Amino acid sequence: MTLSSLAHEHFGITLTDAQATAFDTYARLLVEWNARMNLTAITDPEGITVRHFLDSLSVAQHVPMAAGARLIDVGTGGGFPGLPLKILRPDLHVTLMEATGKKLTFLQQVCEETGIRDGIEFLHARAEDAGHMPGQRAAYDIVIARAVARLPVLLEYLLPLAKVGGLAVAMKGTTAHDEADAARRAMNKLGGQLDGIDEIALPGVAEPHFLVRVKKAAPSPAAYPRKPGTPSNNPL
Repeated sequence: MTLSSLAHEHFGITLTDAQATAFDTYARLLVEWNARMNLTAITDPEGITVRHFLDSLSVAQHVPMAAGARLIDVGTGGGFPGLPLKILRPDLHVTLMEATGKKLTFLQQVCEETGIRDGIEFLHARAEDAGHMPGQRAAYDIVIARAVARLPVLLEYLLPLAKVGGLAVAMKGTTAHDEADAARRAMNKLGGQLDGIDEIALPGVAEPHFLVRVKKAAPSPAAYPRKPGTPSNNPL
């Protein structure tokens, strides 16, 4: 089945012909660039469609995104989920943040070939540094990450970037509930409150995926995020 049919059947998402073409171009470039740099272990057409694109689009079903909302994808890698969400919702202002410059070069090429020029930014930075940058700290309505770190560590990367009233969203596997329990202390320290955990079923994928939503209820203390390496070595 095509991405268009799967997105409509499973998440009620309708893609235009232009959006479907953009995803085809994205998939082609992902395979081409992956041959010379490590972007993904998933390179078969079905895997790209379901585990990358459809998984990314599932966010739109569960995370409220107002028109013109600012979203940052932390540790975006091959662009997931931020770039598929930008293709789906051109009105969003999306920042793709990545510490590896070559990956951002790939994403810039995808945007060039798919015609995405407005409302897209590329930030070459580590999350520990971005959280202290003017124009980045407390600047986003939605701060999202997929497969970056365990939640007690990840929230120190995400919550300082979110506006009060915004959401930090972690895309997780079967450990989602355990990680959310382990992250209670981090949430309290960083101004977050658990908003909910949504289960995502992807076609042909046995294990469920989850979206852990954490609301930014209060400003994060100025000391966070700590210096690079500290959150992962000494989680809150």
